[in-house]
Amino acid sequence: MQVLELNMLPESCVAEILSLTSPSDACRSSLVSITFRSAADSDYVWGKFLPSEYHESVWEACDASFQFCSKKELYFLLCNPLLVGDGKMSFRLERSSGRMSYIISARELSITWSNDPMLWVWKSIPESRPILTHHFLLSRFSEVAELVTTSWLEINGKITTKMLSPNTNYGAYLILKTTERSFGLDLIPCETSIEIGSRTLKNTAYMRCQDAKKQQIETLFYSNRKEMMKSRVVKGDDGVMSKREDGWMEMEMELELELGEFFNGGFGDERVKMSLMEIKGHQLKGGVTIEGIEIRPKK
Repeated sequence: MQVLELNMLPESCVAEILSLTSPSDACRSSLVSITFRSAADSDYVWGKFLPSEYHESVWEACDASFQFCSKKELYFLLCNPLLVGDGKMSFRLERSSGRMSYIISARELSITWSNDPMLWVWKSIPESRPILTHHFLLSRFSEVAELVTTSWLEINGKITTKMLSPNTNYGAYLILKTTERSFGLDLIPCETSIEIGSRTLKNTAYMRCQDAKKQQIETLFYSNRKEMMKSRVVKGDDGVMSKREDGWMEMEMELELELGEFFNGGFGDERVKMSLMEIKGHQLKGGVTIEGIEIRPKK
């Protein structure tokens, strides 16, 4: 009876109702009836799921990269990474919900002493070049920052809440890759922080990247120093790096380190500052490549 009553509604009313749901709900509703299918595929419904007019850089990139016949088709194209902001950021939509994610490239981050070629090297790697697949461009950054050696590791990024989806809990993740020659990265935990408005969340995390045997050797020889160094930083949960689900554009050994999380209530336009620092251990460290910082909805 309820289905029959819904089928009696004009298509415009059904479209209005569906526009208040989610992309996954709209797709499922197309199975109800012909009226629902027509409404669920309409530009009106999918236009509500697309980024707002505020995201000018996204629309400029769409005009340059995509050809599409409907807003539904455009929506699913945007579920794949798209370079925006002069190629210094990557944007995509979460397929099921339409929530927005960004990756801020290393070039757009503030990395202390990154312009000193003795400490950092900017390079283009095969995995970071754009690849054409399935008739669209998988967008990758043209450059990454490789740490040669430094005793002062400090990385900062920022984004505004207006660029993100409202009423959404977000996580910020440092995307990186380590090499076999990496050293000095886990003798002392890094200090991480998320600052939004007047609120600041601080934590700690280890950039653990060695194999088990190497970790055992360092624990044997440096256990006392590690405990002494750890006492210099703020207490935290000591998170560790994990492998990315998407492999950062198919990179097999890509890792991520969570910097923290925050809630975007969608009120006003606040600046979100994200940082990772290891400046208290004074030991040399190196052998890590920084791709950027991703801000994505928490599951």
